[in-house]
Amino acid sequence: MLSRIAESLFWIGRYLERAEDTCRIVEVHLQLLLDDPSVDQEAAGQSLLEVMGHPSPEDAVVDPQYVLTALCYEANSPASVAAALGGARESARRARETVSTEMWESINTTWNSVRGGRLQRMRPATAFKHIRERCAVISGTADSTMSHDEGWQFLILGRSIERADMTARLIQSASITSGSQSAWNNVLRGCGAHHAFLRTYGGVTTDRDAAEFLLLDRLFPRSLVHTLTAAEQALADLGQTERRAGIEDDAQRLLGTARAALEYRPPGEVLYDLPSRMADLQWVCNQASTAISQRYFEGATAAVWHGGEQ
Repeated sequence: MLSRIAESLFWIGRYLERAEDTCRIVEVHLQLLLDDPSVDQEAAGQSLLEVMGHPSPEDAVVDPQYVLTALCYEANSPASVAAALGGARESARRARETVSTEMWESINTTWNSVRGGRLQRMRPATAFKHIRERCAVISGTADSTMSHDEGWQFLILGRSIERADMTARLIQSASITSGSQSAWNNVLRGCGAHHAFLRTYGGVTTDRDAAEFLLLDRLFPRSLVHTLTAAEQALADLGQTERRAGIEDDAQRLLGTARAALEYRPPGEVLYDLPSRMADLQWVCNQASTAISQRYFEGATAAVWHGGEQ
């Protein structure tokens, strides 16, 4: 497969997951402010922006509207939903010969529904729901209309790495405000995990149980262990090496080490130093992405990603 096409599919997966998960993270933040009036809105907003890699200027008033603009509406901000959807469309345009017609139409329809400030004119709850549903439509369309070949593996690889990174950010933001009784409940709902969690653990939500579920559950598709395992499997399918000892792929080794560190930590330490561990996992995802680019995409034509970071 051409490295240009592989890179585009990888970034389609990342950008779509970034758009959906950013909506989830911002929705959790706004819900926390409603549920717990004692939370300092400005401090919570600044913490969230730092977690999302979008620190605010010193003189900025970081109220909920500022957070919405920076992380959802601002097309020139690489951390925003609008920028991620623009990046997904540009990546799909570059890979038109591989992306199915139905998938291209789904991505293009989604981009047209939010461009030109249309997302900002919706109520926040409506906008979040719209983005989640459109991303689900695109993922389902890709699953049913694309051949599950190398291109598909790159799409899944990008989606899995971005999902691990964004879930780590969501857990990090919750652990920073863990003094709030509703923080972890909101995180479970933000990940779409609340129902699955209740079926697994029952009706009582403790910080430890919620963190354990989102970090370690092998069956829930948004848990860190599940997404890291999916990324490892995609790399294994792409590599198809016959080595009898060790792991040759740098990205696979990084992700596998991170997964093992989560799985084999003593159960009683699941909450220990959680913000720092989640920051370390984000670093691992960044390094793995760099290693993938060096191995598979070095021959790609230099790309200019409109509305997002490469």
